Amino acid sequence: MSEYQQERKGFWYEASGVATSEPIALETWARAAHPILEEAAASYHAVVREAVLAERLQVDSGIRTTRSHDRWLGKVLLPLVHLHARDGYPPLTALVVDANGRVGERYDAVLEAAEERPVTEALARERHAAESRLLCYQWAGSAPEDGGVPDSVYRTSTRAARAPRAAAAPRTPRTPGEPRAPREPREPKVVAPKRVAVTDRPVNVCPRCFMAIPATGLCDNCD
Repeated sequence: MSEYQQERKGFWYEASGVATSEPIALETWARAAHPILEEAAASYHAVVREAVLAERLQVDSGIRTTRSHDRWLGKVLLPLVHLHARDGYPPLTALVVDANGRVGERYDAVLEAAEERPVTEALARERHAAESRLLCYQWAGSAPEDGGVPDSVYRTSTRAARAPRAAAAPRTPRTPGEPRAPREPREPKVVAPKRVAVTDRPVNVCPRCFMAIPATGLCDNCD
């Protein structure tokens, strides 16, 4: 990270260095995300990793932040979920997966927008998301003529996670009857309560345009 980036905080325009607000950044990124997701849907079984999408949004929009994408990317995708459901698009946000190829609990918003029951079991949720991605490929015309099949991103990552481990070094056997050495008592750790930053709290979404509402409580687009 450059010294310039370390000095910057919040959100700013990369070209001029002028600061901007979080709601403006989130709305700009949401608008930039839609064509990126359409581009992914045009390639059969393609997905977009969260880290890749976060960087692409900043490059395409010209708005930068030093904050980790796990603190703001969900706020970008949430309005898109509702806009896509309202405008008749397939659930394009299902194309966004984490480093392990999973959509995770973020996918619950897609189910809510589609007025479907939540899926609490993790594997069942990932299978549902794979079905949603297939709808995206079919909509974009990238699926084969027979309609295609759901991808196996999650199942592939699961198999990789269960790869056999290297054999552990053999332990030295203890002599029968030999007493164990007493362990020294550990001092209890005092953990300070975690503070929740303002930017980590759930974002309020306008029920009419589904964009983020600033701290004033008034939508910049509708009020």
